[in-house]
Amino acid sequence: MSNVKKADGDTLYSLISLEDFKNLLSVDDRDDKMSRFCLITSTFTIEQYCRRKLCKKTIHQVFKEWQDFTVYLREYPVNEILAVSALFRDKEPEIIEPELYRLEPLDENENIPYSLIFSPVIKSFRGMTAIKVIYKSGYSCGEIPADLSSACLELAVWNLSRYKGKRIGVQESEGKDLLELSMPANVRQLLEPYRRKVI
Repeated sequence: MSNVKKADGDTLYSLISLEDFKNLLSVDDRDDKMSRFCLITSTFTIEQYCRRKLCKKTIHQVFKEWQDFTVYLREYPVNEILAVSALFRDKEPEIIEPELYRLEPLDENENIPYSLIFSPVIKSFRGMTAIKVIYKSGYSCGEIPADLSSACLELAVWNLSRYKGKRIGVQESEGKDLLELSMPANVRQLLEPYRRKVI
């Protein structure tokens, strides 16, 4: 468990806190280790399904090309731009000051709904080969939408019952063992508004 990265400012990389999980389900403290595992696993499964990071974390993104002085940030929602740098082949990076760019939210239904638009002044960075953007993205523990928390809760409960029953990866149907899906249909339905579209 020690190699799992935690969300910024949170004690557990999860879309629902361990305390809330235990209180809602009346889970015994002796099951803390299993509960933590189920919450973290569920969160990563949800992020993989949605094709985006949902828990708040620091993102490092490098752009080797841009058009009309605009780059598109991969993760969202964007909370804060921490640093923007011009990268060069033969010298140290240079900071691009905040007055030379602005964060522009796009349509929420887009695959990449945030862009960083630069002033034409960045042409003065001669020999620039790339732009590096460091930013905070995702939902912090107190700001996670209710349907995302519910999806994590449902999936964690589902996983917990599977692990406790030692029937991981199978379900019984008419006396036969069948491989089961990695996520129940009701969880998929809750996640649909947060899933990144693929064109």
